[in-house]
Parts: sequence; C-alpha cells; structure tokens
Amino acid sequence: MKHVGPLKILVALVALCAVAVPAQAQQLPVPALEPADDEPIRVGEGVTAAIPIAIPYMPTPQPADTPAGNTVALGRQVAEIVAADLAGSGLFTPMGPAGLRPVAYPQVTAPDFGYFGSTGAQNLVQGFVQANANGTITVGCYLYDIAGQVELTRQGYVVQPPEWRRAAHRCADTIYTRLTGEGAYFDTRIVYVSETGPARRRIKRLAIMDYDGANHRFLTNGQWTVLTPRFAPNQQTITFMTYQDERPRVMVYELDSGRARPLVDQPYMTFAPRYSPDSRYIIFSMSVNGNTDIYRVPVSGGRPQRLTNAPGIDTGGSYSPDGSRIVFESDRGGTQQLYVMNADGSGQRRISFGGGGYATPVWSPRGDLIAFTKTGGFRIGVMSPNGSGERILTGGGYAEGPTWAPNGRAVMFTRGASSGQLWYVDVASGVTRRVPTPLGGSDPAWSPLRD
Repeated sequence: MKHVGPLKILVALVALCAVAVPAQAQQLPVPALEPADDEPIRVGEGVTAAIPIAIPYMPTPQPADTPAGNTVALGRQVAEIVAADLAGSGLFTPMGPAGLRPVAYPQVTAPDFGYFGSTGAQNLVQGFVQANANGTITVGCYLYDIAGQVELTRQGYVVQPPEWRRAAHRCADTIYTRLTGEGAYFDTRIVYVSETGPARRRIKRLAIMDYDGANHRFLTNGQWTVLTPRFAPNQQTITFMTYQDERPRVMVYELDSGRARPLVDQPYMTFAPRYSPDSRYIIFSMSVNGNTDIYRVPVSGGRPQRLTNAPGIDTGGSYSPDGSRIVFESDRGGTQQLYVMNADGSGQRRISFGGGGYATPVWSPRGDLIAFTKTGGFRIGVMSPNGSGERILTGGGYAEGPTWAPNGRAVMFTRGASSGQLWYVDVASGVTRRVPTPLGGSDPAWSPLRD
C-alpha cells in the first residue's frame, strides 16, 4: 500500500495549477496551598537529564463499578496514562506504576517519603479514583517533592465516566507544568487523514482522536478523498481539502453537526487552508488564470481577499500566533522557499537560505519558531521567523507535514513514504514517539488545549 503524502499532493496540485464536545473535566475545590520554595525547571536552562519520578497505582476509597469500569482498575489505568504522558515528553523517567509498592488510600495525602526516596525518584505523583453518588468520577492528583517531603501541587477533576482519560491527561499536564514551567499539551486531540486500500484506490477519511491515539473515531466515511485537515483554534470546525467534480476544493466541517460545506463559491481550484488565531478567517490558495496565490476569507464564507500577487505558486500559509504575520511557501524564485509577509499581504520577504527546498511551514504557538519540511531528504526542521537558527529535528526516513503542540514544545508529523505513520518529536530534547492509529495515517493537525 502506497502512502501519498500531502507534500506530494501539493506538488501534483502545483503542476495542475500551472496548466489550469462532551462533558468536560471540572476542577475539584481544594484547600489553598502555600507557594512552594522550589522553582520550576525552565527548558533550555541546564536541563541535562530526564527527571526520575515515582508514579504508583492510584487507590480508591471504596471499590465501585462505573460505566467506565471498576474504580480499582481505573486507578491503575490513570497512573499508567500519567506515566506514559510524562515519559513521552522526554523530560521525565517514570518509575512505576508496575513494580512499586501499593499505596493505601490514607497514604495519598501522607506519603511514605522514605520508601519512595529509596527508589531514586526526585518527585512523587499520587492520587485516587472515586465513584460519586451522582454518577460522576473524581480523580485526585497530587505532586510531592520527595527530598523536601512537601506537597507541590494538587488538583481534583470531577468527570463523567467516559471522560476519565481526560482527567488522567489533565493530571499529567498539572505535573508537567509545575515541574517544567512549560504550558500543558496532553489534554488535546489530533485530527488527521486515515488511509487504507491499494495505491490506485486509496481511501482517505477524516479521523479524530486523543493526542495519544485513544478515543479514535472517523468523521467522514470515505466518500470524499480528504487532505490537509486543520483544527480551528476555537475547536468548533475543521477545514480540509477534498475533490469535488475532480477539482480540489476547501471545505469546512462543523464538529457539532457533522455537516461539511465549501469554503468559497468559486469555480477555481482551492487548497492548503489554515485558520487565523482568532478562528474568524481561513487563508488558502486559489488558482486563477494559471497563477496560484494566497487568499483570505471569513470562515462563514464571502468574497476572498487576495494577499499575494507574484508569478508562480504561493501556498501553505500559516499565521503567527498574534495574527500579525503569515509565513508561506513560494517558488517565485525558482525553487520552493519560505517567505514571511504582514497579514494584509504587505512586506513579503524570503527567510529560507539554507539550500534545497522548503515546504509546509507552520508558525509555533509561542511565535519563536517556524517548523517546516526540508524537501531534500524529507525531514522536519525549525528556524526562527527571521530565517536564522535552522535546525533539523528528524533523522533518516521520510518525514513531512509538521504540526505544533499548543505549548510550542513538540511537533507531530507524518513518517513513511509507503504507509504513513504519525510521530511527534520534542523540540528541545529530541525524543520521538509514535502515535498509534488503527490504519495508515498522514497529515496530522494538533488541537489547542481543550477547555
């Protein structure tokens, strides 16, 4: 089975153009805590090794059956998810849950620091899972400094049973942000293209899942070929490209209703959509009279505003997080290179000068970096918005189509030229991790942090 990546699709389009939400977790009220004396570990300020952290299984005050399973089993699963999240960041080395001594419910707020200190861990995560009389589940999450024998933070989440995994991710986010000073990113989703079937009859469906591959479901049934899906920052819609009457066309999919509609009512090829940070606009490429430029239009539709007007192909636009600038790719100089312009199309200038071709640029949510595909060898890289500090993040093997985690710390991408897989890499540590999908996958888009 042959995977055809979004960049190859774009190359084909370039040639064509030349001729033609559920119940949400709620914070459980907890006692006010005194500020801890220790400061969070700042990325890039001397972090040289992963932090050893103990994460035992989480007990329950009373075993009880719920629609999501027994609270004893849920306590084990929550701890495993927290450990997997932290390990995947590359900044922590979890100890446990398996192999650690069981924790009794009263010990959740009175840890055995001597025992956990003997494991070599610096920090300890403990918690509990409790079934409530109204049918909800409470997940408690506590972080301790073992050497100082002090509680650093605690959070509680009351969720409907189907949302228990979100509570686990939010617990991991709490630990991650407290110890690193970084923004959270585990309680997020991924929309991507699920692929199956032979190369000539490839079925490409829109799919959505948690960032770690759980809670997977299909949004389209395969009647359309779906490409380049993008999450709206407000998480109400998804835009993507499909083929309608054998013509590339940008669509907008409403997550609540499941309805999809064309972005613009134009007789031209439209592709490569992406949202503005405020979710009000979509920039996209449109081919008119043999020239392809970047346009802007309200998400609700309307008359497109042209932003570029240069000979050749301008495409792949991505806004800066403040909405003031747009990075895009263009072959106006003879090869695919990266350019930056103001949001109104003024001030266009080239920023990539490292040799070879550059494509699929995406601005970091922090604003400090732009991720891209280096077409020579198909690798994922990053550079500053002025073009300096270019750095390749992925080694051998076909990789393309980066998308940023909402904290600007990790980049997810497609790996594999024949059967696509989803991977992500921590930009600072370089640790990579595969995201499981039931079928082949390509062109992921990372959601913002969920409300």
